[in-house]
Amino acid sequence: MSLRTTVSSKGKFLVGEHRPYFKVKNFRKNDSMASLGTLPDGTDINNEINFPENNITEPGADIIYEIPNPFPFRGTTYINSRWADKNAEHPENISLPQKPCLSFSNTIKKWLKKKGIKEENGDDLLEIMPEPLLIALASTSTDPEELVRLAKISCSFSFEEKKKEPSDQKEKGPSGLLFKKGKNGNNLPDIKNHTLFEILVNNRHLPDEYKVAMVLKPGIQGASEITGEWQTDEKNREHSHIFEYLRRNSYIPWGHFAANTADDTVRYRIKDLSFNDMRGMRHLFYQRIYAGLAEQLKIEIPVFRKQLSKEQLEVLRREIRKELKSENRKKLEFNASLWGWNFGFGYAQSGYRLHASHQQIHQQYAMIPGEVSLSSSRVMPSYGCGDMIAEFIEEYRKDTGKSFFENYLKAIRSNQRVDKNSMGPSDLVIFEDENILLFVPKAQTSQWELQLMPIKKCGNILEADDKMRKSLDRAILMALQTLEAMGAEMVTSIEFSKRFDSTNSDHQLLYSFLPKIPYSPGAFSEAQLRWINGHYPEDFAIACRSVQG
Repeated sequence: MSLRTTVSSKGKFLVGEHRPYFKVKNFRKNDSMASLGTLPDGTDINNEINFPENNITEPGADIIYEIPNPFPFRGTTYINSRWADKNAEHPENISLPQKPCLSFSNTIKKWLKKKGIKEENGDDLLEIMPEPLLIALASTSTDPEELVRLAKISCSFSFEEKKKEPSDQKEKGPSGLLFKKGKNGNNLPDIKNHTLFEILVNNRHLPDEYKVAMVLKPGIQGASEITGEWQTDEKNREHSHIFEYLRRNSYIPWGHFAANTADDTVRYRIKDLSFNDMRGMRHLFYQRIYAGLAEQLKIEIPVFRKQLSKEQLEVLRREIRKELKSENRKKLEFNASLWGWNFGFGYAQSGYRLHASHQQIHQQYAMIPGEVSLSSSRVMPSYGCGDMIAEFIEEYRKDTGKSFFENYLKAIRSNQRVDKNSMGPSDLVIFEDENILLFVPKAQTSQWELQLMPIKKCGNILEADDKMRKSLDRAILMALQTLEAMGAEMVTSIEFSKRFDSTNSDHQLLYSFLPKIPYSPGAFSEAQLRWINGHYPEDFAIACRSVQG
């Protein structure tokens, strides 16, 4: 097989093994000997080992496993055996520590008390703190009162008296922001420190009433129209409410949509997200994409100013599929979907944003055109990440005579450990039902990557019936719940799907969940698509299963 993929023509995973041994000529002229410090008993510690006299011989360095990604365009994963062997001893311990509670104001009070100084209000201290310290505090503080004081530094509020539960007392709470006139005469929120503002509204410990006033109330972030809504009825015990916002002037050509949990459904952690919330966001995604296809095919949509029911959505899906199979169907101008989810937010005190904007849990989606115009009268194919899978699986079929996804599933089912330990667990699957498989990929492109794919023929959401959609929705939620339970705070999720007018039945829908790990920032290796891992995928699967309820 000539293709660079870990999935062999026989449906097995191919894993390369580097066993490095080498000799190195010594070209150093000088010895820069120095003391590095001392032991408690005064024994000197020096750097003599760093300045060898002779050439160097390494008879056996760490074994490094090289695993091509199943999809060549995603690079190759390298696993250091020494790190991974250590993790294999206790795979259930693969996790990130919980962040401690932090209150700068309380720390100052304790310090003043220790010094015998009369306690003072610390508001003025926060106001004169250097910007990097303000950023760090806004990001890491878990003290709601302190965060409110920082919020009042970042912007100006309007207040109103509100009833204090459960008593009849009243207290002033934020009713909104104060506005000012912009250069063009438009009304702008009076935000004094935009960076501080953005960090605060992403801190879940800021009281909800301030989150609502600052960023969650519809319209507070600008003029983006609300074009869809999903909510549970009054009888449902799990209240859920989702808005769909249109982003007209989008970084995605032709605009995109964002399904946000609403201001009366505050969700900043996956553990707070219900299945109703997930189905609501995904329902708006399915509805918008089906509506876009129906409009192109001149299929009438049966509702206005209300959401399609689950049954109506399924009927519309079948009508679209039927029309796409007809001989005289209209060519689709927009023939693919884009879906993604940036969960979590981070900001370094140096000013670097560590992840995309959060501000409530939300998912983004759009329709993608099939072609894009060049400066001349010609056109070229418009990009969709699923197209790279389409190109590869065609090459795989030509090279092997086999369906790639059938072999991928076969390889997952028959997986053997990277370290060839026949006594160790080898299962990569962390959840499955009759429709889908949620698993740890053999070659993770993020140290904690998970993948999700149908086990039945399904290349995009148009080929997903109601049962398949429900399974996908549940597994997406489960994937994020699993990663968050292990300590992940920032996760990017993407969908690889085939184009709606493609007839390639080999092409399966695929979701990838990519956490950002604090001690593993992208660097020159990752820029070359060389993904460095310190655990075996089989052991990460154990860790995932251990945190599931």
